[in-house]
Amino acid sequence: MRVSAVFLRCLSVLALSFAALQATAAAAAPEKRPPNVVVIFTDDQGYQDVGCFGAKGIRTPNLDRMAAEGMRFTDFYAAQAVCSASRAALLTGCYPNRIGILGALFPKSKIGIHSNEMTIPMLLKSRGYSTAMFGKWHLGDSPEFLPTRHGFDEYYGLPYSNDMRPKHPNTNFNFPPLPVIEADRVIATNPDQSRLTGTYTDRAIRFIEAHRDTPFFLYVAHNMPHVPLYASERFRGRSQRGLYGDVIEEIDDSVGRILQTLRQRGLDQSTLVIFTSDNGPWLVYGDHGGSAGPLREGKGTSFDGGMREPCIAWWPGKIPAGTVCREVAGTIDVLPTIARITGTPLPADRVIDGRDLSPLLFGTRGARSPHDAFFFYWDRELQGVRSGPWKLHFPHSYPKPVVFGKEGLPGRATTQKIGPALYHLDSDPGETRDVAANHPAVVRRLEALAEACRDDLGDSRTGRAGRRVREPGRLENPTGPLPAQASTPTLTP
Repeated sequence: MRVSAVFLRCLSVLALSFAALQATAAAAAPEKRPPNVVVIFTDDQGYQDVGCFGAKGIRTPNLDRMAAEGMRFTDFYAAQAVCSASRAALLTGCYPNRIGILGALFPKSKIGIHSNEMTIPMLLKSRGYSTAMFGKWHLGDSPEFLPTRHGFDEYYGLPYSNDMRPKHPNTNFNFPPLPVIEADRVIATNPDQSRLTGTYTDRAIRFIEAHRDTPFFLYVAHNMPHVPLYASERFRGRSQRGLYGDVIEEIDDSVGRILQTLRQRGLDQSTLVIFTSDNGPWLVYGDHGGSAGPLREGKGTSFDGGMREPCIAWWPGKIPAGTVCREVAGTIDVLPTIARITGTPLPADRVIDGRDLSPLLFGTRGARSPHDAFFFYWDRELQGVRSGPWKLHFPHSYPKPVVFGKEGLPGRATTQKIGPALYHLDSDPGETRDVAANHPAVVRRLEALAEACRDDLGDSRTGRAGRRVREPGRLENPTGPLPAQASTPTLTP
């Protein structure tokens, strides 16, 4: 009995020692590295301007391969059909009306993104991420509003649209020289725009190379294919779609170079890459505008041609290859999805409108859209709501091109009106057949969803203010971007 007791005590001591060694090893082992994230965002690209979305006369082999190795979203929406509002939604996970960023901000704007808003890079900094942005910002151009004040370690690009320059075809605009910004200072003006796409890509690749051993977030926001269009010499005259097609094919090459860098560095299976655009094509520019394909209208409207965007998600080994998601999703979902896959808590002190898309991304059986409803605003006016396949337009006006522009000059649009009108988007993606009279119960349900949204976000058409909206950042005397210090070398892209 005495030997047995001694033996049991020895076993107990050994077990405790082994448990202690395991705990020590676990504490000493490095935490599993969270995934890298790359977001590639184009400007004014149409739904049908990518090969796998039905492009005609434009070759996009890299984006097509990205879709073949990942997931293509067919019903993916920007939050508004205009630059600043759309970009604010992407970076904050909120409808732009929630955070007060609407329209397209002009140089020396008195408003910009508020310092209290949580952006994707700010969220990821808490997890030790390195962050960089290269390209178009458009959330305020004074130093207080620039990317390096909102979570990005590095920034290089244009603070707003590339047409906001002295040569703008609308002579009523008196724009200053177009600035190129490094960090928060102007280092050059009126750059050679044919080099922008390539320069952003070069910088993106250098950032990946420099940070391949630590988690990183990279945001590449191309100025193209927003007018004025520019392609580098290597791509000019290559496509069957003229200069517009050349520009898209150069963007496709940029995507290919970034993905190839990730493959070569063994980062492909630890990196989520998302490709999409800020809004639909600027149709009034004719041959210098894109194509929404089967969808109705384009930029500046709440029809699907203005807000439904091509979207491809790529993460080999995580996202099932060659899959297609037909559920409703959008740019507001990017932030909460990134938070989920990186294990980063969302802020609990504010409303985030987006939802986690990871069940859709990873092909979870039975996964559905996380949205009961998606809302379509133009400025402060609620113009429509979608739930499932149904989309209800409320009475509103919209621009309709009647003369299409050529060679970089705009044509002419008239103002038309619609609504109320109900469309079944699965059978009628072009929003051509109003079926409201046949589905009164659907109309009532969508109207109830819209009424709750008006109470929450407001609606200028009905005079509603919105109970849970936040203010943008404001400046009484905006300076615009500041010049570089005298010791800083002047660079051009």
